[in-house]
Amino acid sequence: MKNKKCKYIFVTGGVLSGVGKGITAASIGAILKAKGYKVTMQKCDPYLNVDAGLLNPVEHGECYVTHDGVETDLDLGHYERFLDFETSKYSITLSGSIYKELIERERAGGFHGKTVQLVPHFTNLVCEKIEKASAESDIHIVEIGGTIGDYEGLPFVEAIRLFANKVGRRNCLYVSVVYVPFIHTSNELKTKPAQNALKDLRGFGIIPDVVCVRTEEPAPRAICEKIAAFSGISSDAVVNLPDIQSVYDVPFNVLKSGVLAILDDFVGETKEPDMKRWKEFSRRRARQYTKTVKVGLVAKYVGNDDTYMCVTEALKAAGAWNGVNLEICWINAEELGDKSVSEDKNEAMLRLKDCDGIVVPGGFGARGVEGKVKAAEYALDHNVPYLGLCLGLQVACIAAARKGGVKEANSEEFGASEADNNNVIYIMEGQKGKESTGGTMRLGDYRAVLNPKSKVAKTYKKAAEKGEYVYGTEVSEDGGVEVIERHRHRYEVNKKFLPEIEKGGLRIVGTSPDGKLVEFVEAPDCKYFVATQAHPEFKSRPLNPHPLFMEFVKSLK
Repeated sequence: MKNKKCKYIFVTGGVLSGVGKGITAASIGAILKAKGYKVTMQKCDPYLNVDAGLLNPVEHGECYVTHDGVETDLDLGHYERFLDFETSKYSITLSGSIYKELIERERAGGFHGKTVQLVPHFTNLVCEKIEKASAESDIHIVEIGGTIGDYEGLPFVEAIRLFANKVGRRNCLYVSVVYVPFIHTSNELKTKPAQNALKDLRGFGIIPDVVCVRTEEPAPRAICEKIAAFSGISSDAVVNLPDIQSVYDVPFNVLKSGVLAILDDFVGETKEPDMKRWKEFSRRRARQYTKTVKVGLVAKYVGNDDTYMCVTEALKAAGAWNGVNLEICWINAEELGDKSVSEDKNEAMLRLKDCDGIVVPGGFGARGVEGKVKAAEYALDHNVPYLGLCLGLQVACIAAARKGGVKEANSEEFGASEADNNNVIYIMEGQKGKESTGGTMRLGDYRAVLNPKSKVAKTYKKAAEKGEYVYGTEVSEDGGVEVIERHRHRYEVNKKFLPEIEKGGLRIVGTSPDGKLVEFVEAPDCKYFVATQAHPEFKSRPLNPHPLFMEFVKSLK
């Protein structure tokens, strides 16, 4: 379905990857939304993977999950945080999924014997995906993954060139983000790589309307003018976006750069964006408070800060809005669970004991799990605020069951079996034999019914009544609370062990509507001990932080 009213912005990158295309695109989107437009975003990635579900998070960063259950690149998390909207299955388009759909269509006779080619079949399908993703939008922003010149990305570049023929060139704005390195030996910025990237882009038939020059430090205006002169682009259209302390200040950098005038001309309307909430968050985030709290993040995927991007961003936002300085202490779960080292000499345990609160995020596989169980045990035994996310709930239930009498309590994912009678966490019905495959888990939004007297229910209810958090929270007239959160897992709490789990200090305070699946637990005797089978970090926003993170950080003050 073609959206005739929609305008499109295409963002590409040159010189190298990781130059900031996603943040730049999201910042432009945030500005346009602040001007009153309905803005949506989409990522087109050249990976041959069908989705991001099986990508190694240490190598690629966290796997983000949309509300309708698609496993995606972490850039969609940036989109949702900056624009405060929900992405969908239409918001991600990977080469692997395009090829898969084309091959399946060809095998079913859908092309009636025609030769299937990159052009027009691959490019046409990409155009169809862009049109579907832009339905009912005023402005749709598409980020093209990779770097201009990469072989695997060429079909997408050709697709967005052809797309202008479908909707009209005046309805398309092309933005190129290029990197200009500083050479210390010669003490100068070198524009040649950026010139070459823009030359390649012109060779593919696209002359950008805006060029964002990324530098480590603010660059002299002459750098942008040189790039413009050697690339056949208007000098006013080449702007400098230097590195800054926080990605959430990039919208202000974009506004200062002069891009706003180009955007006004593109949308055909001059209107000041309402950035009050952004400015307030920026002020709070940059302020040094008298109180500093330290949060121990017990992680199994270490070495790449992007592996738990949504969790760390949710914590930082909660810290800013709670008026505290927040320090995240990364604790290697594998080292924490090392039984060959005594507790008083275990450096990971010593770091954990130095923290004001503990967060145990999600993960897969047995590695590092005993460390996460130990973190939950420590929180229960010493009344340390705890927030468990997905696997964080499961290890909390294992820890409680061990305290409650099931000495060898474990998860079927980590080797427990029904014969051993200790599988506190067991495989979801219908999931056996699919443990190493993608797209077979409980994915996306699921509803949970909360015990109205629980701390969890009161937290959601208070946020909903204040209008601070509205994604799926429903409060009935009789005080009942239902919430919708995103999931990504295939193992569940085995309810036959509920007596032992409760004896160990936990209470089930949220279940699926049919009462069969455990969704939330809390420890009533602890200052703050809450765990959920869901991933609430996927719904937390810098301007609209998730209530569970807000209450967790508040408990540390």
